[in-house]
Formats: sequence, C-alpha cells, structure tokens
Amino acid sequence: MKTDIEIAHSVSMKPIASIAEKLGIEFDDLELYGKYKAKIPLRFIDKEKVKQHKLILVSAISPTPAGEGKTTVSIGLAQAMNRQNYQTTVVLREPSLGPVFGIKGGATGGGWSQVLPMEDINLHFTGDFSAIEKAHNLLAALIDNNLQNKQYSLGIDPRTVEWKRVMDMNDRALRQMILGLGGTSSGVPRETGFDITAASEIMAILCLADDFEDLKKRLGNIFIGFTYSGKPVYARDLKAQGAMTALLKDAIKPNLVQTIEGTPAIIHGGPFANIAQGTNSIIATRMGLSLSDYVVTEAGFGFDLGAEKFIDIKCRYGDLQPSAVVLVATVRALKYHGGAPLDSLKEENLEALQKGFANLEKHIENMLQFKACPVVAINRFTSDTDAEINLIVEKCKSMGVDVSPIDVWAKGGEGALDLADIVAGTCERCENQITPLYDWNWDVPTKIETVAKRIYGAEAIDFSSQAKKDLKKIEKLGLDKLPVCIAKTQKSLSDNPALLGRPKDFVVTVRNIEIASGAGFVIPITGNIMRMPGLPAKPAAENIDIDNEGNITGLF
Repeated sequence: MKTDIEIAHSVSMKPIASIAEKLGIEFDDLELYGKYKAKIPLRFIDKEKVKQHKLILVSAISPTPAGEGKTTVSIGLAQAMNRQNYQTTVVLREPSLGPVFGIKGGATGGGWSQVLPMEDINLHFTGDFSAIEKAHNLLAALIDNNLQNKQYSLGIDPRTVEWKRVMDMNDRALRQMILGLGGTSSGVPRETGFDITAASEIMAILCLADDFEDLKKRLGNIFIGFTYSGKPVYARDLKAQGAMTALLKDAIKPNLVQTIEGTPAIIHGGPFANIAQGTNSIIATRMGLSLSDYVVTEAGFGFDLGAEKFIDIKCRYGDLQPSAVVLVATVRALKYHGGAPLDSLKEENLEALQKGFANLEKHIENMLQFKACPVVAINRFTSDTDAEINLIVEKCKSMGVDVSPIDVWAKGGEGALDLADIVAGTCERCENQITPLYDWNWDVPTKIETVAKRIYGAEAIDFSSQAKKDLKKIEKLGLDKLPVCIAKTQKSLSDNPALLGRPKDFVVTVRNIEIASGAGFVIPITGNIMRMPGLPAKPAAENIDIDNEGNITGLF
C-alpha cells in the first residue's frame, strides 16, 4: 500500500492559476508563492454571496489518540460534491509543526483525499505561522522592555503579566522558565515560559478578524496585566498594535492550493480546538463562500469542542450560518469508547462497538440541541468489517439520522458520492436552522454551566478559588459579556480523559479562567490542558528525511 506522500507524488499538480480560474480569479489578481500556492486578496470577499451560498461543517465523535480523519473526510466530501456538479471549495486550517513532528502527523488529509503540495503545507507553507509567532513575540519583547524602561514605564506589575512567548514546535523544556537573568541591563527577572504558536491569542485573533482595521483593533485589545496601582494595561497602551499588524500584512490573506482531484482548497490559520476556537479564519470561510456555491469546512476534535465553538463563537462573530453538519464516526473510535483496548481496534468486536454507540448518541443529541439536521459519515478503514459498518448504519437509521459509509482515503471523491448527495439535500432542507446554545449577555458562570451540562453531560460545575478570583477580575474589566471558549480534553466528553464513552454524573472543575480580550472570549480551563506539548518517545520527526534532489519522505 502506498503512503500518503507516495500518493501525493504520483499526482501531477495543476498550476495554481488554473485552480484560481475555477473560482473566477484572474492570474494577475493572485499573489503567487511559486507554481502551486497563492494568496487571495481580501477584496474578493462578497458578503452578499456569503449569505447566499451553503456552508457545510464537518465535525466528529470523540476521537481515538490518532484522530478519525475529519480533514480527509472534508477533502473527500468536497471532491465528491464537485464530481456531482455541486461547485465546492474546501476550507481548512494550516498544520502546526508540533503534531507534524510529534505523534499525530500532518493535517493535509490522506490517501486520495489530500491537499497539495502536502510537504509545503505541512512545513513552512507561506509563512503565516512564522508571522504570527513574530507578532506574538514582538508584544512579549515590548512588555519586557517597558518593565525595564524607567523613562517611559507604564508601571506594569510583572507579577500580573501572563503573556508568554510562542514557538511552533513541541518542546516541554520551554514550558516554565525564568527570564531576565544576567544583571540589571538584561531585564527584570520574572517567571514565564513558551506556548506553541497554535495556542497563541494572536492566532485566535487572526482567525476571528474581519479585515486589517478589525485585526489592529483586536490586537490593541489584548490584556497584558495591571499596573502597581491596579490599572488594567492593554497592548494599545504599549502602542504595539500597528507594528504587530504590519507583521501580519500577508498572513491575514488566505492561501489557495488544490486537492488531489483539482478541487480548490483555501487553507488559513490554525488555532487548536482544546484551547481556542479550533477552526480556520472567518476571512477564509467568507472567501470560500464568496467564490463557490458550497464550502466544506471542519472544526477540530469532537463536536463537543470544535463544533460548539464554531457555532457559538465563530458563527456569531462572522455572521455565518452552516446549512449542514456532518459528524464523522469510525468503527475504531466507537470500539475504543466501548471499552476495547487501543491495540485491539483492528479486530472485529461487535460488542464493544455496540457499547460505543453511547458516544455517538450523545454527539447526535448535541447536534439536535443546535437544531442541526445530523448527517453521519462512517469513515471506513481497511480493518473494518461489513458487519461492523452495517451495525452503525442500522443504529443511525433507528435514530432517524441520515448515514453514509465512505471510503475517501482509497477512492477519493468517488468514495463519497452518496454522502455528497445527502449533504446537498440537507443544505436545501435545513438552511438557516442552526442556533447558538447561549446568549452572550448571560453571566460567565451560566454560560460555562450551559455548555458543560448540555453538551458535555456534566452533573455540576465546581469553580476553584482561583477561578472565582478570575470571575471577579473579568467583571471588573467589563469583559463578562464575552463568549466562553472552554479548554477541555478532546479525549472525553468530560474533563477527565480517562472517562470514555458517554460518562454521566461527573463534575467539571474550572481551575482558572484566562482572558483573551483581543480574540473576544474568555477561556475557562478545565483539566490539565497542555499549551506547550512535548514530543513522544519516538517522534514522527525520526521518520522524516530528504534526499539530494530535495525529495522529502516520511511525512504523513
């Protein structure tokens, strides 16, 4: 069996100008990054067309550690829809180098449902992550410079500064550190650390901004800390927003590439879903909807994380309305949530599969709470048996849910033609039905409780003493009307990764609540959320190599 990179290399890519032509974009309007990549100017966004065209959101049940192939399904579905003459663009996030070199691998799909050029996209691409990293670290440098500067000091209390530095790499050694050592000329010593770039508030801001003006305003609204006299300090007080926006002048523009079958693909931004909103930029989604009749997009991890935030945060800020929601389910994930050990998931196990249906049922119930019309896509793996696939189909039909087994890894768009027709039909039947879960004007504890009880299935919420202090701070700053972007493990519906399936009678503990006033949300932290991951014992980086001709191997 060929690997993803071997399949990618077996395909002749089309010049990016021919892909742009499908979207009605002239060659001279593209900002080229070589033969196969380009940026699209923001002027191509047409908000009237955005409202007229159909947005399809792809989410998933609670995943196994390896993921369930949402990106592959999104790409395969977009290819299938084009085969069925529904003019479609797929809009995705950019990969982070952390997973690429860590355990999960890249984020360009797989098999015959990939976006190309996969090596470029998985590595440096067009430099967006680098620009976000530099803008973030510029603010960090300006903060420490102001702490050091006696003449222009704002009087910031360094004990209240929580703005760290970022780097797009898994490196656990950078999580906590002391900077400013070496004497008075080397800065003010204080405790800080590094987060991974995908967890940066700058990433979240870029993906929620409307345009340059809105981006600059949001960057200026970043909360830094307090002065010694208790006055709040924002990035605008350091006059940081202009230079930060200048660093993002190209990163704000979405990137155009192609799928293996020549379907247009717009890829932009990459916030993680367990700490931020977990989806591509509002600009990219609007761009896709401006240029094509249908857009297939995805939200990170399970419906309880990415999709909830997509609807309650991104759609509210971006004035977006999904016309259909697809829930990706796999035999292996259902068996995993039914109690089967990870090393046995390739073996047929109808009993574990049946027990795992509880997880699927909860995610479908959650879709219905948003008034979505559920469509289940069973992403088939080679180890799945007909008996297992048929059992899932029967379960979905018994719940009155449209379902389609697909095989887009092996067959590309051809493997999801039935799903494409079901989704297109759902877009017509359920348009403008999806509604948010809560009102932003509610108090923060009520918003957290609503998500935790209705979406996760929690019995109660416990706020730590630190979380209660954070709530008072949020109210003092007048930020209590912002939406909540709950940080939670992706491995469970609860905040405990060990509770698989559909846990009940559990308590969600809010440890603290972070402020992302630039992005426009607050972040209740539940469980142990890692903002700077570490590499596994055998990282994926060990398998990646390049030959003398510049050909890369080992990416997946």
